[in-house]
Amino acid sequence: MADKVSWGVLSSANIAKKSMVPAIHEAENAELVGVASESGKAKETAEQWGARKYFDSYEALLQDDSIDVVYLPLPNALHKDWFIKAAQHKKHVLVEKPAALKSEDIIKMNEAAEENHVIWMEAFMYQFHPQHQCVKSWLSDGRIGDIKRIRASFSFPLDLSSTNIRLNNELGGGSLYDVGCYCVHVSRFLLEEEPIKVFATARKLAHSNVDIATSAILTFEKVDAVIDCSFNEAKVNRYEVIGTNGSIEVPYAFRPDHNPDDGKGTVILKNVNGNIVDYQSFEANQFTEQVKHFSQCILSHKTPHYSPESTFNNMKVLEALYKSLG
Repeated sequence: MADKVSWGVLSSANIAKKSMVPAIHEAENAELVGVASESGKAKETAEQWGARKYFDSYEALLQDDSIDVVYLPLPNALHKDWFIKAAQHKKHVLVEKPAALKSEDIIKMNEAAEENHVIWMEAFMYQFHPQHQCVKSWLSDGRIGDIKRIRASFSFPLDLSSTNIRLNNELGGGSLYDVGCYCVHVSRFLLEEEPIKVFATARKLAHSNVDIATSAILTFEKVDAVIDCSFNEAKVNRYEVIGTNGSIEVPYAFRPDHNPDDGKGTVILKNVNGNIVDYQSFEANQFTEQVKHFSQCILSHKTPHYSPESTFNNMKVLEALYKSLG
C-alpha cells in the first residue's frame, strides 16, 4: 500500500502558490507531482513550486496516470466542468470553495464522483484548525449556557476598479461566494444543523451587479446567525458565539495565519459580564491539516469528515441568500 498521495494542481492560482503547494510539501502523506498552467508558464511554475512534471494544458495533467488527486483552484464558474472531467479521468478532487455556483451542479459533480469511484471534498480549510475543536468542546460543555446568537465576519479591501476575478459576475464573483461562504459554513458547522430561513441585503457594483458587501441573517431553530462579508472594508475574519451565560470569541477564525502577533489561532471565553475567564492559543497550518486529512482519506478509502452532503447543504443556503438579494 502506498504511503503518499500524488497531487497535481490545475492552474497557477495565487492560493495554490502561497498556501496549498507549501502544505502539500509539508504533509508527510502527500507529494506534489505535477502542475498544469495554460498561461505558457507551466515549466517555470513547476520549477518554482518543486513539481517534477509540468503540463501546458489541464487536460494533459488529467491524462497522467501518476497523479492520484487534483487540487482545483480555478475561477468559481469553471469548477463544475473541470471537476467532472477530473472525476472521469479517475482523479480524486479537492475543489476550492465554493465548489460550484448552484446546488444542482453539486448533485452532478457528486454523481460523477460516485460513478468513477473517486473521493472529493470542498476546500473549507479553516475547519481543520484545532481552535474550532476547542470552541465545540466549550459549547458541548455548556460553558456559555444556551447558544442564542452567532456573529461571523470576513472582509478585506479590494481595488474595485481592477479586473480581479472576484469582481467578474460571469466567473462567479461576489463577496458572498468568496468570503461570505465561510460565515455561512461556520454557522452550520458550530450548530450542526441547517437554517430554517434566511434574509440578505447587499451593496453591488452598478456595472457588473457583483455584490461587494453583503449582510445576512440565518434563522436556525433556536439561534440567529448574523453574518457579513465585504470587499471594501478593513481585514476582518472572526466569529463570536453568544450564550445565556457568556460568549466565545475567535478573532482570527478563518485565517489564523493572518494574526499579526504570532500567526496562531486564539479562542477567548468570557463570562456573562464580559470578563475573560479562559484563553487558549493553537498553532497549526490549516492548509497542511486539510491536505493530510484528504490524503489519508484517499489512502484508506474513507469519506472525508466534511461530506458532499454538507457541501450541497451549504450551497443551498448560499442560493437562498442570493435569491433574497434579488
